[in-house]
Amino acid sequence: MKKFTKSLIAGALLTTAMASSAVFAEQKIGAVNVQGIFQAMPQAASIQETIAAEYKDKTEEVSRLEKDIKYYLEKNQRDAATMSTKEKTELEGKILALRDEYTSKAQPLQQEIQNRLKEEQNKLLGLIKQGIDVVAAKEKYDVILNANAVAFINPDSDISKLVLEQIAKTK
Repeated sequence: MKKFTKSLIAGALLTTAMASSAVFAEQKIGAVNVQGIFQAMPQAASIQETIAAEYKDKTEEVSRLEKDIKYYLEKNQRDAATMSTKEKTELEGKILALRDEYTSKAQPLQQEIQNRLKEEQNKLLGLIKQGIDVVAAKEKYDVILNANAVAFINPDSDISKLVLEQIAKTK
């Protein structure tokens, strides 16, 4: 009786495995290189320039603070031997005030620029996703994988070029 049950279970598993492989054989699977598409998009190159122009004044101010701090530190090292105690104290106070101002402006600015960059990149990734959806529907793909996550893909199944063309059409 035990042999019969084991044979029945083994047969059921074999049938299930064969049926599932038949289902997978009927699926059309493609791959897309999202990172490659992102880098090939002309909008991706202009993001950096746009953000740099947008934050130019604030960046220049932070840069000026860096230069001032460096100048006063060098002055302190160079002239420390000839300065009076009062002059040293004033210079150190000026350096500390500049450092505090730098810290209060540099970190929030860096965070703001990073958030803005992510926002722009997410817009482009949304365009890429739309392009993938259109190409996958048009070409009747069941599954689209990221090409960077696949060990091997038939070059005919790589739809990156089609997606890039689709994105260019939707501008």
